[in-house]
Amino acid sequence: MDSPVQPSVPRPAAPPRPAVPITTTAPVKRERRWSVAALSIALAVVSGLGAAAAVNSASDRTKVLAIARNVPAGQVLTAADLTVAEVSADAALTPVLATQKASMVGKRTAVDLRRGGLLTASQLTAGTGLGDDKQQVGVQVKRGQAPAGTLTPGDKVLAVTTPAQGEQTSGKAEAPPSTIGAVVVSISRPDASGTVVVNVAVSSTDGPLLATRASQGRIALVRQPRSS
Repeated sequence: MDSPVQPSVPRPAAPPRPAVPITTTAPVKRERRWSVAALSIALAVVSGLGAAAAVNSASDRTKVLAIARNVPAGQVLTAADLTVAEVSADAALTPVLATQKASMVGKRTAVDLRRGGLLTASQLTAGTGLGDDKQQVGVQVKRGQAPAGTLTPGDKVLAVTTPAQGEQTSGKAEAPPSTIGAVVVSISRPDASGTVVVNVAVSSTDGPLLATRASQGRIALVRQPRSS
């Protein structure tokens, strides 16, 4: 007798596979690469502009004359007193160009020159031998004994003798004060009290007399009119 046929048992269905998420890693890396490249390009542009600015700044520099050592007022300028410096072009600065050095040597200084400063034409007298053919006298001038800030080398002045200390005038009309004609050679820097020393050139007959009165502090200076 045949065995009865067993009914087939169906196999259980396989569990569904989980969905694989879509990754965005690759696009993020690509975006970062582009950012780095853009930053590199920007830095290269900035560096190039900085280099161009440095080149332009260097090309705008000008060679001028500077003071190599201290030079007192009234002294003749020598080649050793000058050196060459480079400064940026500036309309506010008017230093003497280095190419003019030869024409500056031999001129007399109108003011004290300090080492490291730039040389300007206004610091020198117009002539090379101002007062060399005459006697020179240093007159110490206090405030009120000369026009404030208006005297310059080459000015013609009158050295007026002032009354001595304790000297009394008579009741009669005052006689005209004694005066000596002079030419300003140089002027020192004012000290703390505002006193300056004015070197003046006078004739050989007036030098000793002016020196005597100046040593007593009895001289005031009057500037003569300047010719137009």
